Amino acid sequence: MTDSNTPRHFLTVLDLTPEELRGLVRRATELKTAGRSGEAYEPLKNRILGMIFEKSSTRTRVSFEAGMAQFGGHAIFLSPRDTQLGRGEPIEDSARVLSRMVDCVTIRTFAQDTLERFAAFSRVPVINALTDMYHPLQLLADMQTWFEHRGDIKGKTVLWVGDGNNMCHSYINAARQFDFRLRIACPEGYDPEDSVLQRAGTRCEIIRDPMAAAEAVDLVVTDVWASMGQEEEHARREKAFAGYQVNDELMARADREALFMHCLPAHRGEEVTASVIDREDSLVWEEAGNRMHSQKALLEFLLCDPAWTISG
Repeated sequence: MTDSNTPRHFLTVLDLTPEELRGLVRRATELKTAGRSGEAYEPLKNRILGMIFEKSSTRTRVSFEAGMAQFGGHAIFLSPRDTQLGRGEPIEDSARVLSRMVDCVTIRTFAQDTLERFAAFSRVPVINALTDMYHPLQLLADMQTWFEHRGDIKGKTVLWVGDGNNMCHSYINAARQFDFRLRIACPEGYDPEDSVLQRAGTRCEIIRDPMAAAEAVDLVVTDVWASMGQEEEHARREKAFAGYQVNDELMARADREALFMHCLPAHRGEEVTASVIDREDSLVWEEAGNRMHSQKALLEFLLCDPAWTISG
């Protein structure tokens, strides 16, 4: 951890080292186990999390608020109607003010630049709760879920099916940090940002044919075809992604013990069939539940300097 005057932020999975990320994953499972045993642990008693959400949320909001309550702290939810962020007051000024009142800020917004500008002027840690560019919190939960079922993901092959969106970008970064190979099956015109893809080097490749891309992979991941803010493009995207559905045929191409994940919400019958999302090797419900545990581990890491960050 760094000096308290220079807070650590979590804006992408690249903000932590591979060792720190693996430590977070292990710690998340420890917190999950301890919570189920009824063990009381309140490292954030009287600490405050400010939650600025310019995009709607179910899992992210509930997991943070529940996690802070379990840690003995409190979360303040702020919607666009409740703040001056982006409504005349410069983002930098909002950061200067709010970071004097709370112990950590999590922001769910559109532009990555908004998040980065806020973090640059914040006195406290800032967490990316989703932008159009990245969704690193979901990757923490996904990696926790994989590690709990299969162990280390190093050397495995993951298939991303669908849009080259914020989740795809986060999986590209995760391939670098967790050292796995990533195949991306997406139609032309919907590729991930080249600047993100190129930095991953040979770990990531685009394969247009999803059936070919699925051959012998260890994990299959997908997301909705039209993300928040793209609803007006739904008809066009539905046509473009018609051949990119995760179904039983595609899963049959994967390794016999392959798992399936989806960040939710899912549009059954579009990007994934009900038969896949409800099968035994689908981990979407555990993945969703692990959002709270992995985020608790992150909050502990950023605010408490726990012993595991030293011991590894």
